[in-house]
Amino acid sequence: MPATRRSRPSRWNALPALVRNAPPRVLLVIGAVVVALGVLIVSRPLTSLVLLGIYIGASAVVMGIVELVGRPASWWARSVSAAWIVAGLAVLIWLGRSLELLPPVLAVLLVIGGLASIGRAVSRGGASARILSLSWGVAQIAFGVLSFTWPDVTVLVLAVVFGVRTIVFGLGVLARGVAGIRRPHVRKTPFDAQRALRRRRIRAGWAAAGRYALSLVLVATAAGGWWLNDWLDAGAPVVDAFYDPPAQVPSGHGRLIRSDAYLGRLPENGAVTRMLYTTRDAANRPAVASALVIVPTDLPPGPRPVIVWNHGTTGVAQGCAPSLRDASATKWSIPALEQALKAGWVVVASDFSGQGAPGAYPYLIGAGEARSSLDAVLAASELRTDLTLSPDTVVWGHSQGGHAALWTTAIAKDYAPGIDVLGTAVVAPVADPPALARELLSGPPNAMLSVITSWVLVPYSETYADVHLDDYIAEGSRSIVLEMTQRCPSEPGVVVSVLTALGVSEDRPLYNADLTDGALGRRLAENAMTAPLGTPMLVAWGADDEVIPPQLQRDYVQELCAEGQPVRWATYAGYDHLRPILPKSRFLPVLYSWTKNLIEGRDQVVDGCGLR
Repeated sequence: MPATRRSRPSRWNALPALVRNAPPRVLLVIGAVVVALGVLIVSRPLTSLVLLGIYIGASAVVMGIVELVGRPASWWARSVSAAWIVAGLAVLIWLGRSLELLPPVLAVLLVIGGLASIGRAVSRGGASARILSLSWGVAQIAFGVLSFTWPDVTVLVLAVVFGVRTIVFGLGVLARGVAGIRRPHVRKTPFDAQRALRRRRIRAGWAAAGRYALSLVLVATAAGGWWLNDWLDAGAPVVDAFYDPPAQVPSGHGRLIRSDAYLGRLPENGAVTRMLYTTRDAANRPAVASALVIVPTDLPPGPRPVIVWNHGTTGVAQGCAPSLRDASATKWSIPALEQALKAGWVVVASDFSGQGAPGAYPYLIGAGEARSSLDAVLAASELRTDLTLSPDTVVWGHSQGGHAALWTTAIAKDYAPGIDVLGTAVVAPVADPPALARELLSGPPNAMLSVITSWVLVPYSETYADVHLDDYIAEGSRSIVLEMTQRCPSEPGVVVSVLTALGVSEDRPLYNADLTDGALGRRLAENAMTAPLGTPMLVAWGADDEVIPPQLQRDYVQELCAEGQPVRWATYAGYDHLRPILPKSRFLPVLYSWTKNLIEGRDQVVDGCGLR
């Protein structure tokens, strides 16, 4: 290869060319600084986000200029060089406006860098160098595209890619500096020249082998990334066309829009229909929601009592609707379901607005949850000509659904006066969201808590104009927090959220303000429901609940008792958060008999306040 061609700096070795003739001690200093910079970018992606942006933006501009004006180039090389300059300037300009725009621009830089590497593979170099350039180019493009698919991990991916590359470059500069200091300045003989030539050939052979090995690693990594992406996509729920509301819907709330067969598993003694209906969301705006209606297979004559089931947390994304899941109409999801169907009761289970049907999801926002539940009952009365619903209704709920159940009973008389709520049974309810937030945030931070916090914070910021997301999250983390709300705990993609939270938590917390303070704290307090409901209540929880501290349930029951609310309560030793509602739970016979006595008007113990 002619010397003039060897001396031309490529896009990726322009910086080494600038320091090629620097003194060894200067190389040591530069190498140490560059290695430290790379370590900072890899280990502190959020803290060093501005630094990462400046470094990459400036590097992109310099590389583009060096290639564009430093030597004659083809139209392809000039186009890529111009793209580098434009993208680098975009990074530097947007840094002062919004860090949220930085990750997608950096992902574009990955794609541009990949195209440049492919161009070099076509234009010059030995076989091993060409293969490595091609592999590196394909890998960069793959990672750039995947960064758009999983935007919350873009910062982490880019930190690793650019940070590791910076560390490798720095180590190379350090090695050259050390070699320069240790190299003896002696006169070389012809024998020395021959020995040096043999060493260069050996090193060249090893270098070629290393390039081939690295190429295999890059190709395997890119292929693994695409396979993982396909696997995660395959596990994500699919919202079918049934949930798309028509342009015109019936006026008023609680009106049936359409119904269809449920696509999941059926209970032994019931038929299941999914329906779309009108409601009002947490901000009291017209909305659409979906629900399951489970009717006994052997439907007795006459009006049927109604059980309103409020589900626990399934996520906050549209695809997290229980009616999209396979087992949501079985005894594994709804406690005492088979007994209820044998008794001739109809079970109505809302997804809540914003799940299944599009809209804002009212996570722990009481009025929004309750309106969805009550309107589901009203709409179910229009479902079948042979089905008549009795006004007699008992409300059940678990966890988040316990919160929804309390609010359903609280507003039923005013919002849906035709529904007569006889009583409310709640299992591990979130009765006091601010108290739960204080309790959870008092412990050590963890990845799952970061995900759950996003499920509360984002819906509240979308519902209440005075709750601003940026007041509570770390700078540059908006895309991470928002993407956490787009995955359901039942899908494999939630692993991405957890791993992202783990990776970022090694840098700094995602949330930089007290979530129980300010506008969010006030709105959480507004959505507490600790006041007496005026009708019989049944409260149960597991003594080993790992999600909601049992002490909060004890405090809640004591507060109800102090205010004169008739409440029957039970705590179950050895039970965790979910166990009380699962088949063979010791609570299920209590729930069924308590509900049956309410519906049939029989005398029973409804007040356990004197028990300890």
